[in-house]
Formats: sequence, C-alpha cells, structure tokens
Amino acid sequence: MEKHSSDCPYPGCFFCVMKETNLSKRRSNVAKFFKELPSQNEDGQVLAISGLWNTAMAHPNDPEFIELGIFECMARLIWKGIEDRNWLAQDQNIYIPYYAAHIIGSYTMNVEEFAEQAVRAGVIPALVELLRDRLTWVEQRVAVRALGHLATYDSTFPAVAAHTDILELSIQLAIDALEIVYTHFLQFVDKRLSYHCDLLTRGMGGLEMESRKAEEWASQLQCWSLQLINCYAFKEEFLPTICQPDFLGQLPSMWGGLVNENSPAGVGVLRTICHQRFGRIPVAENPGIIEALCNIARSSDDWQYMAVDCLVWLLQDPNTRLKVLDKAAVALVDLAELPSLGEHKRLGEVLTNVLLEDYIPHPSSAVIAHISTSTRHLLDDFAALRKKTKWERTVPKEDLQIKQAAALVVKLEGNSRFSAGDISGAAAKYTEALSLCPVRAKKERVVLHSNRAQCHLLLHNAEGAISDTTRALSIHNPVNRHSKSLWRRAQAYELLSLHKESLLDAIMFINECSQQPGSESDFKSGNKVPDYVERLVKKQMQASWLFKDAALKHGEIQYDESGSVDTEELETEEADDGDGESEWETASESEEAAVDAKDNPGTQETIRDVKNGEKRPNTRNHPVFRGITLRDLLGPQYENASY
Repeated sequence: MEKHSSDCPYPGCFFCVMKETNLSKRRSNVAKFFKELPSQNEDGQVLAISGLWNTAMAHPNDPEFIELGIFECMARLIWKGIEDRNWLAQDQNIYIPYYAAHIIGSYTMNVEEFAEQAVRAGVIPALVELLRDRLTWVEQRVAVRALGHLATYDSTFPAVAAHTDILELSIQLAIDALEIVYTHFLQFVDKRLSYHCDLLTRGMGGLEMESRKAEEWASQLQCWSLQLINCYAFKEEFLPTICQPDFLGQLPSMWGGLVNENSPAGVGVLRTICHQRFGRIPVAENPGIIEALCNIARSSDDWQYMAVDCLVWLLQDPNTRLKVLDKAAVALVDLAELPSLGEHKRLGEVLTNVLLEDYIPHPSSAVIAHISTSTRHLLDDFAALRKKTKWERTVPKEDLQIKQAAALVVKLEGNSRFSAGDISGAAAKYTEALSLCPVRAKKERVVLHSNRAQCHLLLHNAEGAISDTTRALSIHNPVNRHSKSLWRRAQAYELLSLHKESLLDAIMFINECSQQPGSESDFKSGNKVPDYVERLVKKQMQASWLFKDAALKHGEIQYDESGSVDTEELETEEADDGDGESEWETASESEEAAVDAKDNPGTQETIRDVKNGEKRPNTRNHPVFRGITLRDLLGPQYENASY
C-alpha cells in the first residue's frame, strides 16, 4: 500500500489512500485496504468506517466499493466486534459493528445486484448474530434494517430464509422493540451508554434531544422488524409462524411508521397477510383485529387505505365474509362515497359491490342470519341510498331543487330545536333532512351529517358521531378536510379512548383551520391554537406516548441528581376541560346552522446475555429488561471504560 501522508498519524489511512490520483492504483489500494483492515488493531479505524458510512448514505448506488470488497470487510468487522471484546473496548472500536451493518444496509436497499454480492460476501451470518442480540439494540436496529433489504429481492430472499430463526427473532423484536429501547436507554439516564447517545444525537447532546431520538429509533427498530416480517408474509409457507394469535393481536397497535413513510407498519403486515388466502382466516377469527382495522379505516391515519384493503379482501372471501361482515359493514358504509383511496380509483363502486353482493333483505337469506339487526338496518339504508342515487339521474332538475329546499326547511327546524336544548329532537330533524336532501347535494349533506354528529356527541353517542363525521369527511371536497367534522370526530374518539385516532384528527383539524384563508376567529390572532384544542392534543399525546406501556410496566424515567423528573409525562388523566365554548368551534348560520360545538371531557431483573458464544433464547416470552452497562456488554474488566 502507498505510504500515508506525512502529517497523518494513522498507518494505511483510508483517506490518504483515496487521495491517489491514479485511478487504477487507487482502486488497487482501496481493495487492499478492505482486505487488510479487519486484521489490524491500530487506533483510528473508526474514522475510516464512519467515512465509508457517510459515503454509503450519500451514494448508495455507487458500485465502486462493492466491486472492491467492502461487504467482505464489513462482515469480518462485525464478527471481530462480536468475538474480540478486547478489540471492541479499544479506542472507539465500539462504534464499528454499528457502522458496518449500516453500510451493508445502505448499499443493499436499492440495487438487487448489490444485494446478491452482499450475500455472496457472507454478510447474512454476521447480521444474524447482531439480530440475536450479541451486542446491543443499537446494532440490532441496523442489522434488521439490512436483513430487511436483503429479503426484499426474490434473488436474495432464499438466502435470508435459510437462516430459520430470523423470522422468529424479527417477530420477537417487533413485539419487544419499544420495551427494549425504554429500559435499555430511556429509563435509566445514568446508565445510558455514551456511544449510544452519540449515535442518536450525532453530537447535539442533551437529555431532551436524546429522548426524542430514542422515540424515533424505537419506532424505526419496530418498523424495520415489521418490514422484514412483511417480506416473509408474502410466502404462504411462513404464514403459520406469523399468524400466531399473540402476534397478530398486537399488529394493529404497532404504529411503527411515524418517521418511515415506506414502512408497512403493523396494518401493512396485516394487509399482506390478508392478501394471502391462508392468512385471512386467522385474521377473521380475531374480533379485536377486525375492530382495530375498522377504526383505522375510519381515521386520518396514513395507512387508512391498507385497513380498507384488508376489510375488502376479507369480505370478498366466502370463507371469511360472514365472520367479519357485521363489524366491517359499519366502517365501510361510511366510506362508500369516497371517490378514491390508495390504489382504488373507484372506491365507492368497490365497496357497494362487496357489501351488497349477496345481501337480500329477507329472513331466509344466509347473510341475515349472521348479522345483527343494526347492521341489517344499516345495509338496508345503504341499499336505499344506492337506489336513490340511480333514481336521481332520471328525475328533472327542478324536482331535485324542490327536495333540496324542503331539506333546508327541515334543517332549520333542527337548528331551532338544537338552540332550544332539544338535542334529540334536533338529531331527528337532521335525519329527516338527510332523507329529503338529494344525494348530489354534497355540500348540504356535509353540513347535515356534521350537525347530527354534534348532537350525537352531546348525547354521548360516540359511534353515531364517528359515523356521521366520517360520512361528512368522505363526501366533502376536498376529501377528509372538513375542519368541523375532524374536530367532532376527534372528540368522539376521545370518548372511546381511541387516543391515536383522536390525536390524528385533532392535528388535521389544526392544519385545516390554519390553512383556510378565512380561518376561525381564534386563528386570526397570531395563528394561535385555541386552548381547548391544545388541551386535547396534549392529552392524547400523553395517552398515546410511544413508551407509555413500557413505562407503566417498568416504572418512570429515573434521572440523576442533575436532572429533573417530568411527572406530567406519565399522567393519563387531566382536569375536566369544561364546556370549551368558543366562537371558533361554533358553526355559522349560513354554513352549518347554529350548532354549538362543545368539548366533551374524556371520560425481576434479567440482563440480556451478550457474552461471546452464547445466544439469546429463541422464545416469545416477553423478557424484562434493565439498563445495560458496559460491564454487561464487554465484561467486568471493562466496567470503568467510557464511550
């Protein structure tokens, strides 16, 4: 290898090698560097690896280092970190396995040929050892990311699947991810490994920044585990392992994609499972999953279309249709006028066909025997609405205008009853007005559904409010952007303790109001979010905190004497919000009648064994964690080391 620069303290420095202007000589020297690096023990190796990490992140499709042996080098460095704790404890070598696995993942995420070369270079066994928890959760995170990329391609998936414990390990990691990060990093502030803090904050530091990044990385750890599981879910032979009740039941709550838009999240894995004939039956047999899918389908969740797909496939399958129709119909009827969603460009037609395909309103019907009376009435009304839509196409325009005027008169009667305090009477009048109002009069129907939803809220009928607001949002133009319906649905979700759904709608509500040119009065003053909205958002953020379950199970975050404990972080109850009356949340006479919107107050120690040569048991029993220390990672002789 060429002699390094005279002012460089590191023999064979990678950066000195890269300064060679002769391309052929530089490539030869780089190849030699990759070959020799894992067998060397000089200080400063982490500088070269971090430089390679930056290059891989910036230019993941550049083949040069792939051709020169970077995959073989990274695999050997991971093995060295696992097997040689003395080397790992020197200088800053403790960072190297993390960077090495990250480099593998970056170079394999886009180009299938690179993934094939990585497999031939033997990276999978090294990544699997990190996945088995031979170091820490930080290395698990990048290992599962890299394995997920390798499993994406048809040509390399068999090599991943040949390691029979990868799927089981990934499932367990998806289940435990939040608990691991909470107990191994966030909970015990004085036990946080310095190199973990450095990796998370990239030198920005501070407890607040570390905590925020811990939430982001925990989300990534879970969603990358789900991404890998999703690759297996496309293969029928792996469905029995994936479709075990304990894991299936947790999938809808695995949010896991907040900072990773391309992640399938838990509902995405369910979508893949439901696409498979043998996957639909275990999903349909779990009422909790169907209920969760219905909630996601009627929410502002970015993965709404995935939940709708799941329900449609379950209804189209004769083996699962009758098991889910009673619950699914309630959600899908409310969405039947959406013009498009996800890959569905004619969603209303799809939902109409799937809901009414074999529905005959007669006691002898096979469907009638499997659904509740309320669902039967719902489908009857839905069928009548479809007939009304077809009938209106043949009716003179003047006749429809007369009906619309009659609906307006009845709506005004409803407004008067509402103002007089007759909430039930007002709801009845809005129902009557909806029956008169032409289907094509969408703007007026949005108002009627939204007003009736407010009546449902005041009568504490949360399901009715969710149904009406969802219908209003579906027929509004633009779709899902009617501010008052978003706010009312947020309150309805709060009544049902559906915290994430309530939070999403409240955020959407704020976005809509702040973007409207004639925004409500509270927004005219400095774009300030009204107090009653801020209270709801804060409450739902606390209730849906990523680590809430882990904190309840293992205890609050423990600060040292220099820190302070934020006791509000774990509170789940707040003071009564009061009436929350505001001009901002009251509909005008011209748009939404005089319906006052009111806030509705919402009702023992084990350490993971990371010793050389020992593997974590392959089990689905949830482990109990405590903060890991360098002694746990490297052994007692390194107890006083710091990174």
